[in-house]
Amino acid sequence: MGRSSMAATLIQSPDRVILRNISWQTYQLLIRDFDSDPRVRLTYDRGTLEIRMPLDPHETYKKLLGRLIEAATEELGLEIRSLGSRTCDRADLERGLEPDQCYYIQHEAWVRDVEQVDLSRFPPPDLAVEIDITRSSLDRFSIYADLGIPEIWRYDGQTLTIYGLNDGGYVQRDRSLALSPITATDITHFVSLRFPDRDIQPGLGENSLIRQFRQWLTHPPRP
Repeated sequence: MGRSSMAATLIQSPDRVILRNISWQTYQLLIRDFDSDPRVRLTYDRGTLEIRMPLDPHETYKKLLGRLIEAATEELGLEIRSLGSRTCDRADLERGLEPDQCYYIQHEAWVRDVEQVDLSRFPPPDLAVEIDITRSSLDRFSIYADLGIPEIWRYDGQTLTIYGLNDGGYVQRDRSLALSPITATDITHFVSLRFPDRDIQPGLGENSLIRQFRQWLTHPPRP
């Protein structure tokens, strides 16, 4: 007998709801129902569903990191397929989630002309972004690992950490796999220019920040 679509509801915080005993079929229906609402993030782990409604700081960091990644690929001469918060799931694993941003970079040519990427037939995105200001109630990293996503950038509101997939789990790395000249320290520095200590100085505007980042990529300071 399949799991019931009825579930106990647990409110974890103002930005999330946890539902238990949710079937895979119900999860797929909810993905379609919420498709027109970009504010909603779904994470599914073998019957448990988390529905998150990110707040403004989360969305601001998500977009800023996305712009930095996209600018980097342009300046480094790399092709990219941007898939935003597309659902990454597999029925055989009964697990799925929506990254804050995800990209094909190393495997961009494999999916360039594929209208809808089926993760049972194609590699997963090469890079995912996780904004983790309010920690998820589910182990999203284990879902990412099961899906085989090679690299995650996790930002906690202060520091960016880069993780690479290794033997079924993630290990911290100093440097990006997909964007090899870039380190976690570099990205942390540029994000901090947007949001410095507001009592000391105002932050840079987004476009000014991206211009500085592009200049740094093309004319890095000499040691």
